[in-house]
Amino acid sequence: MRYWKWTAPPGGTPLRWYRSPDAEIRPPGRQGTDMTTLLATVVLLGVLIFVHELGHFLAAKAVGIGVERFSIGLGPRVWGYTRGETEYVLSAIPLGGYVKMQGMEDEVMEHLEGGAADAPRRRDQRDFDAKPIWARAFVISAGVIMNMLFAVLLYGATAAFWGFDNLPTTRVMAVADSTLPAGAEALAEMPRGAEIVQVGEIEPTSWNQLLQSFLESPAGPLALATASPSARFEITIPEAAEDRRALARSLVPWIEPVVGAVEPGSPADQASIEKGDRVTSVAGAPVANWSDLLREIGARPGERVEIGLLRDGAALVRVAELESVDGEGGERGRLGITRETVRAGLGEAAVIGVNRTVFDTRRILAFLRDLVTLNVSPREVGSLGTIAQVSGQAAAQGMATFLNFMALFSINLAILNMLPIPILDGGHMVFLGLELVRGQRLTVKQRIRWSQVGLVVVVAIMVWALGNDVLRLLGL
Repeated sequence: MRYWKWTAPPGGTPLRWYRSPDAEIRPPGRQGTDMTTLLATVVLLGVLIFVHELGHFLAAKAVGIGVERFSIGLGPRVWGYTRGETEYVLSAIPLGGYVKMQGMEDEVMEHLEGGAADAPRRRDQRDFDAKPIWARAFVISAGVIMNMLFAVLLYGATAAFWGFDNLPTTRVMAVADSTLPAGAEALAEMPRGAEIVQVGEIEPTSWNQLLQSFLESPAGPLALATASPSARFEITIPEAAEDRRALARSLVPWIEPVVGAVEPGSPADQASIEKGDRVTSVAGAPVANWSDLLREIGARPGERVEIGLLRDGAALVRVAELESVDGEGGERGRLGITRETVRAGLGEAAVIGVNRTVFDTRRILAFLRDLVTLNVSPREVGSLGTIAQVSGQAAAQGMATFLNFMALFSINLAILNMLPIPILDGGHMVFLGLELVRGQRLTVKQRIRWSQVGLVVVVAIMVWALGNDVLRLLGL
C-alpha cells in the first residue's frame, strides 16, 4: 500500500484582505488584468503548495521513509522525471499536491493521482506505518511548519528589500466615530494630533504595538492616557474579536507627508517630485500629514495643481496633472507616490517576519473562532475566485504587496491544513492522537471511512465558499 499527503485545496479562505486605509487608490489598469490575475494565482498556489509538500518530503527523507512521488497538482500526470527512488511530477489539476509515501493506507485518495491502487506488497522498515508516532507526527506537521517558516521569510524579505512602514508613533490623526464599537464612544472626543502614551499598563511606542494592545487586552474596562494634550479616556474593550478589530480600525495614525517612492511615469514623476520630498501644500491647501495629502489629491481628479514641497530645507513648487481614477464615492485624483518606508537590517527583518506571522496567525484564528460562533457572517468566506481576484490586485500593486499577500495566504494554508478534518494534516494528527491514547492504530477500514467523511466535508466547504464567490459576482 502507498500513501500520499494531500495539501488542502484553496477553499474556505477568509475573504478579508486588509488594505491600509491611507493607501493611495490605484487606477483600474493597476487592479490586475486577466493575464496578471491568472499568472499571479498560478504562482501563488504553485509556490505555496510546493513549499508545503517540500516540508513533508524533507521530513520523510529525514526519518527514513520512502518517498515514491512528489506531485504539484492532482489528477493525471502532465510532466515529470525520476531521480533516485522518487518521481517528481506536475499534475493536471493545480488545486493541491501530494507526497506519496510508503506504508500508510488511504485507498480512498488513489483517484487523486489519476490511477488505480497498487497491489499489496510486503512491508519494510521504510514504510510510514513502520515509524514511531513522533516520526510520523513530525512528517505530518512538517508541511504546516514549512508554510509558517516561509511566511516569516517572506515578511522579513519584504521588510529588508522593500522596506516597511516607519510608524514609530502613537499620535492619532483622527478617530472614525462611526465605526467605534459600543463602550468605546469616549474616543470620539480625542483631539486631532493627540499622542496615546498609555493603554492600561502598557506604554506603546509604535502604532502596531498600540493596535495590538486593543486586540489583546482582556474584555472589560480599560484606561487610556494621552499627551499633547494631556487627557484620560475610559473605554470598555468588547468581547467579540470583530468589535476589537473595529476599534483598532477606528484610529487613524498621524503619518508625516514624506514621499517614500515615486511611481515611474506617474504625475509625480513627470512633475519631478522626488523620494524624500515633504509635501507642504496641494493647490494652496496646507498639508500637515499623509491623510491631508490624500484628501487634497483625491478631491482633484484630472486637475493641474501646484504641489508645495520642502526638499533639503528649501521650499519648492511643482506642477502636476493628476490622474483620474475610480474610487469609493466616484472619481478620485491620484499623484503616484507612496509613503516613506525604512529598510530593515537582517536582525530587524527576522523580528518583523516573526511578529507579523504571529499577528496574522492570531487574526486568522480569531476569524475562524468568530465564524464558528457566528460573530461574523459565513458570507465573508471566499474560494478560488476571491483568491484569484486578490492575487491579481496584489500583483498589480507591486512585488512587495504580492509577496506580503503570499505570506498571509501561506499562514492561511497552514492553519486550514491543521483543522481536525480527516484527509487534512490535522485529521491525520487526530489519528495519531487516538493511537497514542488507545495504544493501537485505527484499522485500515476505519481510516478509509473517516477519510471519505473528511473528503465530503472538504468538498462541501469548497462548494459553499465557491457559492459565496458566485453570489458576490452577481452582487447578491
